Amino acid sequence: MIGLDELVRRFAELNSRELARWIENRWVVPEHAAESEGERYLFHEVDVARVELILDIRRQMRRLCDALEQQPPEVRDAIRRALPPARGGG
Repeated sequence: MIGLDELVRRFAELNSRELARWIENRWVVPEHAAESEGERYLFHEVDVARVELILDIRRQMRRLCDALEQQPPEVRDAIRRALPPARGGG
């Protein structure tokens, strides 16, 4: 198990505020640490794997968005029309 600071250090594109949002959304479910350990959360291997998966999905989505932006306007417009309406939330 590792603490929040160590987890954030492992992934350059992750910050503690974003990780806190993922915890609130229960995408990552760490164990609450004892006060004496000086950490608020302890992350198991499965939590680290979830963080890595979320970051990989975000990287892939960025690549997809970049590729879409390179398309002609009529292609971008057709894709936007084909997508379902965006939902609120995170």
